[in-house]
Amino acid sequence: MIHYHCSQTALSKNQEEKLLKKISSSHSQIVNLHSQYIHYAEFIDEPSLDDIKTLENLLIYGEPRESGSTSKHKFIIIPRFGTLSPWASKATDIAKRCGLKITKIERGLLINLISEKDLVQKEIEEISRNCFDRMTETIIYDQIDGHKLFIQEDPKPLQSVDILNNGINILHDYNIKNGLALSEDEVQYLYQNFLKINKNPTDAELMMFAQANSEHCRHKIFNASWNMDGKDQEKSLFQMIRNTHNKNPKKTIVAYSDNSSIIEGKKINRFYPGRDNKFKPHSEKTHYLMKVETHNHPTAISPFPGAATGSGGEIRDEGATGRGSKPKAGLTGFSVSNLNIPNYSLPWETAPEKPDHISSPLDIMIDGPIGGASYNNEFGRPNIAGYFRVFEQKVDGKKYGYHKPIMLAGGVGNISDNHTHKKLLDENVLLIQLGGPGMLIGLGGGAASSMDSGSNDESLDYASVQRGNPEIQRRAQEVIDRCWQLQEDNPILSIHDVGAGGLSNAFPELINDGEVGAEFDIRNIDTEEKGMAPHELWCNESQERYVLAINQQSLDLFKKICDRERCPFRVIGKAKKNRHIHVKDNLLNQDVVNMDLDVLLGKPPKLLKKIPKKIEKDIPKSSKINDKDLYKKVISHPSVASKKFLITIGDRSVTGLIAQDQMVGPWQTPVSNVAVTKFSFEDVTGEAFAIGERTPLAISNAKKSARMAVAEAITNIVAANIGNITNVKLSANWMAASGDDDEDNNLFAAVHAVGEELCPQLGISIPVGKDSMSMTTKWNDRVVTSPLSLIVTAFSECENIQKTCTPEFIRQDDYIFLYIDLGMNQYRIGGSIAEQVNNTMSSECPDIDDPKILVGFCDVIQQLINQNLIYAYHDRSDGGLFATLSEMAFASRCGIDIDLSQINAEYPNILFSEELGAVIQVDKKNEEEIINLFREKNIKYIFNIGKINHLNQINIKHGSDFILEQRSELEKIWSLNSYHIQSIRDNAKLAAQELSLVDDNNDPGIRSDIKFKLKFTSIAGTKKPQIAILREQGVNGHYEMAAAFYYAGFDTIDVHMQDLMDGNYTITDFRAFVACGGFSYGDVLGAGEGWSKVILNNPMLRDQFTSFFNQSNSIALGVCNGCQMMSNLKSIIPGADKWPKFVKNLSDQFESRVVTVKIPKNNSIFFNEMENSSIPVITAHGEGRAFFSNPNDHKEMSQKEQITLQYVTNLHEVTTHYPLNPNGSVDGVTGFTNDDGRFNIMMPHPERVFRSDQNTWSRDKNSGYGPWFKMFTNAYYYLKNS
Repeated sequence: MIHYHCSQTALSKNQEEKLLKKISSSHSQIVNLHSQYIHYAEFIDEPSLDDIKTLENLLIYGEPRESGSTSKHKFIIIPRFGTLSPWASKATDIAKRCGLKITKIERGLLINLISEKDLVQKEIEEISRNCFDRMTETIIYDQIDGHKLFIQEDPKPLQSVDILNNGINILHDYNIKNGLALSEDEVQYLYQNFLKINKNPTDAELMMFAQANSEHCRHKIFNASWNMDGKDQEKSLFQMIRNTHNKNPKKTIVAYSDNSSIIEGKKINRFYPGRDNKFKPHSEKTHYLMKVETHNHPTAISPFPGAATGSGGEIRDEGATGRGSKPKAGLTGFSVSNLNIPNYSLPWETAPEKPDHISSPLDIMIDGPIGGASYNNEFGRPNIAGYFRVFEQKVDGKKYGYHKPIMLAGGVGNISDNHTHKKLLDENVLLIQLGGPGMLIGLGGGAASSMDSGSNDESLDYASVQRGNPEIQRRAQEVIDRCWQLQEDNPILSIHDVGAGGLSNAFPELINDGEVGAEFDIRNIDTEEKGMAPHELWCNESQERYVLAINQQSLDLFKKICDRERCPFRVIGKAKKNRHIHVKDNLLNQDVVNMDLDVLLGKPPKLLKKIPKKIEKDIPKSSKINDKDLYKKVISHPSVASKKFLITIGDRSVTGLIAQDQMVGPWQTPVSNVAVTKFSFEDVTGEAFAIGERTPLAISNAKKSARMAVAEAITNIVAANIGNITNVKLSANWMAASGDDDEDNNLFAAVHAVGEELCPQLGISIPVGKDSMSMTTKWNDRVVTSPLSLIVTAFSECENIQKTCTPEFIRQDDYIFLYIDLGMNQYRIGGSIAEQVNNTMSSECPDIDDPKILVGFCDVIQQLINQNLIYAYHDRSDGGLFATLSEMAFASRCGIDIDLSQINAEYPNILFSEELGAVIQVDKKNEEEIINLFREKNIKYIFNIGKINHLNQINIKHGSDFILEQRSELEKIWSLNSYHIQSIRDNAKLAAQELSLVDDNNDPGIRSDIKFKLKFTSIAGTKKPQIAILREQGVNGHYEMAAAFYYAGFDTIDVHMQDLMDGNYTITDFRAFVACGGFSYGDVLGAGEGWSKVILNNPMLRDQFTSFFNQSNSIALGVCNGCQMMSNLKSIIPGADKWPKFVKNLSDQFESRVVTVKIPKNNSIFFNEMENSSIPVITAHGEGRAFFSNPNDHKEMSQKEQITLQYVTNLHEVTTHYPLNPNGSVDGVTGFTNDDGRFNIMMPHPERVFRSDQNTWSRDKNSGYGPWFKMFTNAYYYLKNS
């Protein structure tokens, strides 16, 4: 039976207004609209009235609002038929745990159109076409059609291609029709091999071969033989990259042979739960791993899911390294063509044009970053670095741009020394699929991403893009974590992620690495779509899956771990001694795949690239850039301008191990050089990573572009205390329009320049990387080619995370700015932003003329960092010296007086050339000593160029030339790109509020006002109070929460809600619990509401929690998601009846901010002695606005001293001003307690900043505890004394 339920409202008023604007721009007769959610629930049996009531209660969630008008003109956006949406999977989980016997709950978005006149059906269909994502959604016009979501088709048959009777031509036709992207040589190879065994290939075998041997998976161009201008080349591209490792293998443990590269670490106290579920530090040797991927094609087709699954796939790469590891922190980057933002046209932009089914650059930059950020957020990986490039220009008659975007996703993780290498497999080892179900999404993605954008069939392009469900990937990662935490008893022998090609690529990789063959039964695969054909089951690229091998005797242990984490798994097959892969279908009684591994993964004919002599472009050697407003244009270019719109949407603090993210200083300016993580809570060592890219230079000189990308990554990462430059390891991500002779010439030249020349000269290696060789967009008679693009990410150990240098100046008059020019006074302007804003291009561009200069620069900077002689550091890159100095002034909220007259070069070139270099702030008394250190390294061009001023003026002069601007005006210009995108994407009114903050010259910035002593006495004792670190599926903040309580003196016990349901614990076993942050059930049915509804609708759990709250000496804390959950338990918490629920932020966006909260007088046991203190803290939530059912409730709570935290300005006055108040809560309220102060909820995250060096905004870092640590010690002393 299918039950229908309509909500009163769905989208926020702001979202409805935006949708109305979009629709009415092309259909002016639509004057209003109203949205509702329509829910479809399929019961297994006829439901009782109580069942219906329970279901109806579950489906009331979010902010209560008056319903709008309904209309006969409507359409409903629902998930694509035959798929299970991420929302449905989690809503169904909740319903089942509430006791409902239900098959599935799905949700559609019903749009009621209010029109001035009646609409015909054709008009409604036309309107609806522009309102949904055809990759993941479909449209219906009658709610009854929603029943099709539950129809299960009969399994489709296996098919074969009859080459035995029809010859090779039928194979050619099949290849083209199905978008397999096989070359002529590969078709011949397959034909001959199947003829040998007198067998027609099945569609599954052909699809499997196409994915396994796609350019995406096999890197055929990088492994090809090259003939340049008639001369055979000695090395392939990959061999040239490997040359860097061969010459400098130091500290690299794994390179090129696993999902990530592993770099040697050290012995640390790694914090995690042991076999007894108690969190504690474990002393063990731990390494760091590095990986950077791209997901360009899917992001072009459908930006949100494309970027989301790009991030998700890279996270899986990290987790599936060795025998299981832990992802730690991420990075994201984008390159796109001109944005053409409405009402913000930039003078160099041209009229946009693109293929119909490729997203516009603006759509990519609105939806793509949200997709990547939301995946990282929900999984629980902080995204703390990135880049953004906008480029589109015609040069010598050829159109360049990023119509096919670059979407970069990468990060670092940690792995135990015991688990760095996968094990060889024995006969009958079990082969397992872990994670989500298979669905008909992402079919043929490996092949599709290997083709030029626009060249594939449109329907095949859409079919090739995947869709993400990060909450279930989090569950799978928890299983992997439990396994490696068993140390030598880790049951995982080998593990691979499931990505391009699905299981058909992942299982062959797993068994090939294990040096075995295998036998599988395709009907053992976990799937939600029973009607899939065998090749669809085997080859689909459904996300959130891993394949792994365990011994038979480990199955019970592994099942126990999976059951506790509620993570699905299936045994799909067993390893066999022979090198053969046999996939059976026991339902249809057929062989789906039956072939030797050597045919699948052997050596099809090697690609030969024959490239003619390069034809040099007709590009002038230099250009004149003398424009009085040039500095304003440069600083407004999106590649230079503020990237804040990309950053605040991503959680940058989860894990509690972040020492430096993109934001800098008390005014949280997005100008950081480098990202830095802590190895462990106790340690001052960690990891650092930074990005470099100079892609426009490749149009005139690919070698210089590649060298400058490497150099920029190094001048960024050197801001951290990395020690010797040889500690640096690079990831090289190569994008090229291969097949274009000019671009192939560029590719070979660039790889040679980096692999054979620069990196060996610098003493650094490239142990990991990726390539994407189809960076051309073709449609009709148009072609847009991406420049040869090398994106370099530098990684290194960090010797002391507290010594990281940022661009923030110290406001001291006797400190000076030293400008270090590594371009040796050449000031080449080619490829610069200054040229791009004038649509010009010259060939004389920056380069590293002497690599020894760069090595010497790094040596001196590291020496100065170690001696604490640098107070601010910023490298020169996009926008030149002018952007460097301006960004430092913005980060410091001060003016600068700069005199460049001593530099003998043209004035505009001095400011806007993008040669290598940096500006550092040092004490005037150390000037001579520091300059001599550089000169000892043959760095001659060092200048004292100025210091701060207190007038908030940017004052730059060179002889008679000068720039004089107010810092606030210049920063506003720099902020406009971010503001306009936020206005379109989020809430325009709030975006304007944020922009207005740059005008306030008197804003003191984030600061503390502590009214209590920060001396924390040592907490010791044999009897520690126990606290349950309570988590539900999807919670991701439990490690840092456990650490905060552990170091405050508690025994911290990992308690999953499944433990309570299974009787492993009862919540009344503890006197204290803390409900942790994250995304329980992916925030489905309201943030935290699903978690609370499971408790309230499960009689056993309800009784347990009711008993706990009614004990006289128990305490509880809910933070973020735990706060949202506990607020919905207020009916069973004594004295909490006035608590609010938490609803969507007014910005309609996830907000990750450093804010300040004030602690008013209150009766909470957690905030004892902290009254009237104002303390900076992290927030990271999408639904944090306090909503009171009665408007007077918060006033009553204030009178009863039940409000514990309020957002305040930097002057420490209560505020609703965005983003100082990130969610719009009335009176800034964000923390609450009950009548007697024992049960507390709060949206901010004190557990992520309980140590001094976790406060990324502050330059005063040490190894001690920060002010928020008192919260946790207060709880300890309360329990010890009561």
